[in-house]
Amino acid sequence: MIKFLDINKINQPYENAFQNKLRSVMDGGWYILGQEVKLFENNFASYCEAKHCIGVGNGFDALTLIYKAYIELGKIQKGDEVIVPANTYIATILSIIQADLVPVLVEPKLETFTINPNLISEKITNKTKSILVVNLYGQLADLDSINEIASEYNLIVVEDSAQSHGANFKNNKSKNTQAFSFYPGKNLGAIGDAGAVVTNDDQLAELLYSLRNYGSQVKYFNDFIGVNSRLDELQAAFLNVKLPNLDAENQIRKNIAKRYLLEINNDNIILPFWDFSGNHVFHLFVIRTSKRRELQDYLKQYGIETLIHYPVAPHRQKALKQLNNMHFPITEKIHDEVLSLPISPVMTTEEIDFVIQKMNSWML
Repeated sequence: MIKFLDINKINQPYENAFQNKLRSVMDGGWYILGQEVKLFENNFASYCEAKHCIGVGNGFDALTLIYKAYIELGKIQKGDEVIVPANTYIATILSIIQADLVPVLVEPKLETFTINPNLISEKITNKTKSILVVNLYGQLADLDSINEIASEYNLIVVEDSAQSHGANFKNNKSKNTQAFSFYPGKNLGAIGDAGAVVTNDDQLAELLYSLRNYGSQVKYFNDFIGVNSRLDELQAAFLNVKLPNLDAENQIRKNIAKRYLLEINNDNIILPFWDFSGNHVFHLFVIRTSKRRELQDYLKQYGIETLIHYPVAPHRQKALKQLNNMHFPITEKIHDEVLSLPISPVMTTEEIDFVIQKMNSWML
């Protein structure tokens, strides 16, 4: 059986270090917003080449709190519009709604799955205040074009980087404010839920430190209507163990992706686009086929586990009834055709060979 993602195997090399961290945290007796959180915030900010990292409970909270902070700062008003890709996981759109803002959906590029900058301007109104970019499946969106549009219209760019830890923009890390998730299956995954905001905005960072902790920076003194969304001390400790290996593990993912792209040769399968730069870290390797069910069943027969990211487009979800009457044909096509192949830093050469062989031998 080739698992889609063997999290146990990924975490196995870290088990002794995890046990040592667990003992250290327990012996220290400080379990919330302690030294491990501070250390991870410093480490991850440095890794992202940014000034600030604010640890929060999960990636969804990271996005929501960014927008709540911008509202508190007066840069955005409740009811304002946020441009967001139609092709994304629903959490991206829910975060906008949770912040009392209005999502405005824009189609993606079919080749990259990320938002199409050429379609953004036509959706901008006098209520538009931000573009929420999603670096989907580990690939950065067209940040050059998006940042240029944002500059022209004086819009705030926020990046949903929940799947793109370590991706490079022109050999550098992005300078936009970013929301990260450290859900266990991510390229940098915790052993539970965890997230962070990374930013160079001093004012935004200062406010976020308060908002994540009931709107307080001094215990029992509350300056804002905040929430309880704090990066857990133990999860931060585990992330501190894993962070130094992130680039090496990303490189393994990219090596596997390169083999898939160069060696899978089947006219019934559309491979993802990659220019072989650092702008993709392959959290997922997502192919397209009009016969997805048939391919998935075929691979399952040979013990190759696959997943669908994602089977239902956000605007078709029951939870977003207000969007159900909208039609996004490219997004709908993507959601009807995508299939994610196994890719992880613990796949063996034999497993990779087998996946490629079976992909090439599949016939309709």
